[in-house]
Amino acid sequence: MYEDKTLVCKECGAEFVFTAGEQEFYAEKGFQNEPQRCKACRNARKADKKADREMFTAVCAGCGKEAKVPFRPREDRPVYCSECFAKMKEER
Repeated sequence: MYEDKTLVCKECGAEFVFTAGEQEFYAEKGFQNEPQRCKACRNARKADKKADREMFTAVCAGCGKEAKVPFRPREDRPVYCSECFAKMKEER
């Protein structure tokens, strides 16, 4: 049903392949637009966004270790380190 397409990255101008599998994934998720950037440029944009994010220090309510979180912790809500948070998600 889907066939690989060659697209041009709007960021760097390089050609990249929008595979049939990726097109199927986009359709399943309801995405209507094709990707406009190659994988390398998408990854670079993600890294830039993460680098700009302000991080806050908190004490993990699960293990007591110091945790860095991308939000300002509140006294009335527990904060978990990434390891404890992942364990909690697995238990659900």
